[in-house]
Amino acid sequence: MAEPRLILTQADIDEGCAHLAAVCPVWARVLPELGPLPLRRQPDGFAAMAQAIVGQQVSVAAAAAIWGRLLAAGLHRQQTLRDADDDTLRAAGLSRPKARYLRGIAAAGLDWEGLRALPDDKAIAELVALPGIGVWTAEIYLKFALGRADVFAAGDLALQEAARGMYGLSDRPGPAALRAMAEPWQPWRAVAARGLWAYYRWAKGREGIS
Repeated sequence: MAEPRLILTQADIDEGCAHLAAVCPVWARVLPELGPLPLRRQPDGFAAMAQAIVGQQVSVAAAAAIWGRLLAAGLHRQQTLRDADDDTLRAAGLSRPKARYLRGIAAAGLDWEGLRALPDDKAIAELVALPGIGVWTAEIYLKFALGRADVFAAGDLALQEAARGMYGLSDRPGPAALRAMAEPWQPWRAVAARGLWAYYRWAKGREGIS
C-alpha cells in the first residue's frame, strides 16, 4: 500500500499550485492574484481534533475566543477535558453538545498516532465513528493535522461558493458536482481547498474556515 502524499512544507504547497495551474487555466489565472497559500499545518492528536470541533458552525472569531479559553484552562489536553465538569466547560464557551462530543472523544482511547499510517478513507472512517465527528470535521483534521495532500471536503459551503465564483457558475455546486470538478486537481486537492478558501476570503472579505 502506497503511503499517502503529505503536505509538510511550503514547497509542497508550491508543487500543488504548479499542478493546479498546469491542469486548469482558471487556476493558472487566479493563483497569482491570491498570493502564497498558507501551509496551515498543526500537530496531530486530541488537541487538533478538539479545535476542529470548537470551530463547527460558529464564526472564526467565536471559535478563536472559545479555543483561547480552553487553552488557558488546559482543556486542550485529553485527560483534563475528560475530567472537567459541565460548569467548567460551559464557562469556556462550549455548548452542551460540543462538551458532550469532546468528553466522548477524550474517553474513546483513539490511537492518534496510529491514524498516521492509515489511508485517507480508513482514517476518516476511524474518526467519524467518534461522537460529534462528521466527514467534514474528519477531512479538516486529515488536511491540517495529518497533512494529507488529496483530502478536499466537498461538503464545505465556503469551498462550494468559492468554486461558483471562480468558475463563473450560475449556481453553487453541491458536494457531488464539486467532487467532479475537483477530479483533475488530484493528487493536490488539499492545496486546491486552500486556494478556494483564499479566494473566498478575497471575494467575500471574510474567512471561510477557522
